[in-house]
Amino acid sequence: MEAIALSQDILSRSLKRRYLVFSLLLLATLLLVAINISIGSISYPLSRVWTTLASPGLNDDLGFIIWKIRLPRALAAAMGGAFLAASGLLLQVYFRNPIVGPFILGISSGATVMVSLVMLTSAGLQLAFATPFLTTLAGCVGAYAVMLLVVAIANKVKGGATLLVIGIMMGYLCGAITAILTALAEKEKIKGFILWQLGSFSGFKWVEIWIMIVFGGALLASIYLLSKPLNAFLLGEDYAASMGVNIRRFRLFILLAASSLAGLVTSMAGPVAFIGLAMPHMARLSFGTSDNRILVPGTALMGALVTSLCDLIARMWLSPVELPLSAITAFFGAPIVIALLLKKGVRT
Repeated sequence: MEAIALSQDILSRSLKRRYLVFSLLLLATLLLVAINISIGSISYPLSRVWTTLASPGLNDDLGFIIWKIRLPRALAAAMGGAFLAASGLLLQVYFRNPIVGPFILGISSGATVMVSLVMLTSAGLQLAFATPFLTTLAGCVGAYAVMLLVVAIANKVKGGATLLVIGIMMGYLCGAITAILTALAEKEKIKGFILWQLGSFSGFKWVEIWIMIVFGGALLASIYLLSKPLNAFLLGEDYAASMGVNIRRFRLFILLAASSLAGLVTSMAGPVAFIGLAMPHMARLSFGTSDNRILVPGTALMGALVTSLCDLIARMWLSPVELPLSAITAFFGAPIVIALLLKKGVRT
């Protein structure tokens, strides 16, 4: 009886901790979104900002800034971080490897190549009818292509460090193709592409926000609904099959969902490094569990929080100069990668 009571007490404490962490993450994310909406290079009284936010029909300067610039950017940063973090979690479950993510595996670089093909060549003009969906579609196609190559190679090699090197090499190859396209492009197109390549959530339009909400939101909801099969898959394919999971279809879903989320964000905001790799680990440490029923929403919230913070730093640290977003996210992600490699003792 004492053992049962102790077990129930431990479970109760664990649940309280998780509810507390969820609440703090949600409040912190909402607070950061509010801060991103409220402050900028031009300062306004906070009361006026919130009055404008509550009145979409206002046509003054502040109304334009809030509804056309700051609010879309704040929402895009939060959703983009959530989608990249969820993508990284799926890839880590699929490969059962803690040092993989969409940027590390070259998936974001694959999306960059296809977007560069649209932005730097005449392909975008020939398919102008598909705008604004063209870059999104191109980013997803590039992500799928690199993901297929990485999976094919990963099936022939063993070891976490080897997979890491493969991902880095894929990134270099994609970077070489992008550099060639940039060298051959017209000067007018190069400037816009270079600014996009730095990574930023600025300039988002509402049509792009709705694409993220509908497409990315549906994928994120689907991932959460499949949290139990993800837990079974994490314990091994044989175990998952014994629990009734169709392994072939489930593997395909994981790859498509992870690549789609990474491609969606990259096509709109440019390459954003380390969020997909680092956030799942921060979520595991914060919640103290590997249960994907908790980690899927927890990782998404963690990604939204950290990406919103990084976007705020990139925007305001040296204002009016805006820093590259990936330069800021690297300060969060790179130390985590180093710590994981040291902790796991990964060897080639």
